[in-house]
Amino acid sequence: MNLFPESDYERVYTGSLINVQFLQNVLQDSGINSLTRDDFESGLRGGFGGGLPNQIQLFVKKTDAENALPIIEKSLAN
Repeated sequence: MNLFPESDYERVYTGSLINVQFLQNVLQDSGINSLTRDDFESGLRGGFGGGLPNQIQLFVKKTDAENALPIIEKSLAN
């Protein structure tokens, strides 16, 4: 089930909740809004399994992806 329309958002990172929250803050400081998706947690809440634990997906609008990717790479390299 795709919660975000394919035409609007692009996944730019998948990783731990701590890394995703850090990257969301860095992106927000650069004026880029983001959304997250946790298939594992959603599956648990729905009463069925799904996804991998500690694999949170980070999405930005496709129009922001080109600017977001270098910010993410630089932030994780430090």
